[in-house]
Amino acid sequence: MRKIKTGIFVIICAFSFNGLYAQEIKTAAKKIYQVGIFAPVYLDSVFKGNNYRYSENFPRFILQGLDFIQGAQIALDSMSFPNSHLNVTIYDSKSAAGNIDSLITNKKIEKLDLIIGSVRDNDYQLLADFALLKNIPFISATYPNDAGVTGNPFLAIANSTLKAHCEAIFAYLLQNHGSEEIILCRKPGTQEDRVAGYFRQLNEPDGNSLLRLRTVNITDSNFNSIKYKLDSTKKNIIIAGSLDEYFAYNLSAEIAALNKTYPSTLFGMPNWDAFKSFKNKKSFTGFPVYFTSPYYNNKLDTLSRMIQGIYLKKYKGVPSDFTYKGFEMTYLFSKLLTTYPYDYMSHLNDYPAKVFNKYNFKPVFSSNTSTPDYFENKHLYFLKLENGNISMAW
Repeated sequence: MRKIKTGIFVIICAFSFNGLYAQEIKTAAKKIYQVGIFAPVYLDSVFKGNNYRYSENFPRFILQGLDFIQGAQIALDSMSFPNSHLNVTIYDSKSAAGNIDSLITNKKIEKLDLIIGSVRDNDYQLLADFALLKNIPFISATYPNDAGVTGNPFLAIANSTLKAHCEAIFAYLLQNHGSEEIILCRKPGTQEDRVAGYFRQLNEPDGNSLLRLRTVNITDSNFNSIKYKLDSTKKNIIIAGSLDEYFAYNLSAEIAALNKTYPSTLFGMPNWDAFKSFKNKKSFTGFPVYFTSPYYNNKLDTLSRMIQGIYLKKYKGVPSDFTYKGFEMTYLFSKLLTTYPYDYMSHLNDYPAKVFNKYNFKPVFSSNTSTPDYFENKHLYFLKLENGNISMAW
């Protein structure tokens, strides 16, 4: 564990001098493409001057941003960009002096040709507004939310929104279980209202139902009541419409326990793969739970093994999913910039090579207008979580 901390501490120190990192990829005299990569590293929180604040401890809140940047650096150091000249700058979006608001105010990022951001909330909205104002493509790499952004044809959301996940599940059920009764299990809550609303809109586009979709409300104290809604004579198709871990685990455990008598197929929400309770190999033994995700990497391919080797050598640790995402987003969308520099947003699906995942960006419209609110990745994998392991389902 100390080795891992030491390795990560080295990269923190490299960032601590000015909060950003610039790297040039040089070739012959070609157009210089300016790329800005934004992620929260919180350097001002972990350092006081040049002194590290946490002694032997390591703050977990910086890990995702740091790993995303490490993946980006590995991509820039190891991948080729023929006939291109990239000037890539990495920004700590949580820097006190160099935060996104001040960078915009002080006109420090006006010359960017591409923005890649592992950011959320206010930072996300600031970059989206700036991208629209300056006509700069903004790839939102990890935030599964549109944050209410509308009328922005320069925003591309790679990590699909909750609505897109509901659309994918609905389309699958309509195609494969169109004549069967579908049960939507939920609990009271704002997020649960959103999920139920998405399925209702999809199921009743003109007031008539496409699926036989029935909603069942379950409170924290009566998970066993689900058995009275199931049919022992056929396969029960169940959607668990909640992002809450307690609800997800207890509902899954109850349905798994009933599976021999009431055979069931359970579809969960896209955040379930991150729940600690689902990673236990003894959880619902032999009972798979299905969910959708825009990302799937079994980490056995050549590129993944290369990243693992470089990460181990440099940082004495094991890369996280954010490392792979930083690598993929940086390589794929920087490469796209050098291929289609003048009509970038029209070629989002013309990426030159698959890295780990497939993408299918489509324009999203919220009103009767010819301008899209944004472009969203609609390619989702159906994954299976069983005995603590995640694998491709279809």
